[in-house]
Amino acid sequence: MNLAQIAAVTIFIAMFLTIVLAERYLPRHVVTLFCGLLTLAIVFGLCMRSIDAILESVNLRAFFTREFWYAGSSSGEESAGINWETITFITGMMIMVEGMTKAGFFDWLCMRLAKLVKYRPTPLLISFMLMSFVLAMFIDSITVILFLAAVTVELGRLLKIDPVPMIMSEIFCANLGGSATMCGDPPNIIIGTKLHYSFLDFFLNTGMIAGISLLLIVVYFYVMFREELNSEKISEDDIKNLPDPMSLIKNKRDFNISCMIFGAAVVLLVTHSITGLTVSSIGVFIAALTILAAGRGAVKLVKKIDYETLLFFIGLFVVVSGLELTGILDIIAGFIGRVSGGSLYIMVAIILWISAIASAVVDNIPFAATMIPVIKSLSATMGVDLHILAWTLAMGTDVGGSATPIGASANVVGVSKAAKSGHPISWGKYCRLAIPAVIIVMLVSMAVIFIRYC
Repeated sequence: MNLAQIAAVTIFIAMFLTIVLAERYLPRHVVTLFCGLLTLAIVFGLCMRSIDAILESVNLRAFFTREFWYAGSSSGEESAGINWETITFITGMMIMVEGMTKAGFFDWLCMRLAKLVKYRPTPLLISFMLMSFVLAMFIDSITVILFLAAVTVELGRLLKIDPVPMIMSEIFCANLGGSATMCGDPPNIIIGTKLHYSFLDFFLNTGMIAGISLLLIVVYFYVMFREELNSEKISEDDIKNLPDPMSLIKNKRDFNISCMIFGAAVVLLVTHSITGLTVSSIGVFIAALTILAAGRGAVKLVKKIDYETLLFFIGLFVVVSGLELTGILDIIAGFIGRVSGGSLYIMVAIILWISAIASAVVDNIPFAATMIPVIKSLSATMGVDLHILAWTLAMGTDVGGSATPIGASANVVGVSKAAKSGHPISWGKYCRLAIPAVIIVMLVSMAVIFIRYC
């Protein structure tokens, strides 16, 4: 290894360890931004002395390319560095979700569904699992759990039932639903934009795996919680204290507009492989519609964007570009190729289980960003279909992150909401319930990939 490679690896490991061990003291966006600056200064500046590497890592030229806004029949230009397409799309979706939240859409949806199943514990559990899965197909899983866990806690308080079983199952189903589409989970957004896959590409591949897995997971969580569910009795007086779903709509005009904007986003995402519009264009268009509809409230809407998450992504992409441009990721790909002996079955198993295990221990977003250049290199050197490796990586990172409370951002949010409401979920309880569910989905994923692609 040369000096630049050693520096890139050192910075990357330091970033990972700091995120895992010092998250309480140092926000993760501060860590990735600082490590990103170190990569630019030390790896590209001092070691490589390459202005071109710095410019490629920052990647500002992406905004001025045709492929950034309209792909058409082009597959787009491959580039290391900051994936501005991911940043732009996530920003647009954040603005849309804030508009929907402001209108009371999510509160109305949750209470409406609860009323439809007559507030019975078992139907509530199953219906909220399905809602979490479906919503996470179109809205990132972090946002889904943010409002779903809050509503679940409030329902638990009013109905005098334990919200933990519902929160646990919602977290898992949000991550599983996020694996079904390109825009559902941050790792998928990165994989999709980096490898130029469409919403339908994910839906027809990982979506099928997620759909089969969902049936088994609903049964699994019902079996695990059936004693608690059957012991909970809800009185008519408790139900009378619940608010009417329509009363949760804060502004009917805003509610109707937000529903139409959400519908437009779904249509554009489903058809973007046909229209040629990139997710960057869709994100900007949806954000513009939401801001225009908000009128005077637009400033407040923009202020509520999760800028820390966006900065986290920016710093992360720069650090990973240090590994990519110094050739470290090609070395890792070569190692996996040698261990697998060129066997696609072994390669799929290695990527799937390593992705799942690694994502259970560390945040799945940086792991996915790191592995994309690895599978591209594997595909090029071993002659393996990149699609197969991409779907394998997506399922491993998306669902493997569900195994522990820190494996995915949605887990952290859900567990935190439960703890603040007086229902702490211990590591032991979480892992005891989540790890078997992850194993079920990994086995389904491996079986489907082997049968369908290998």
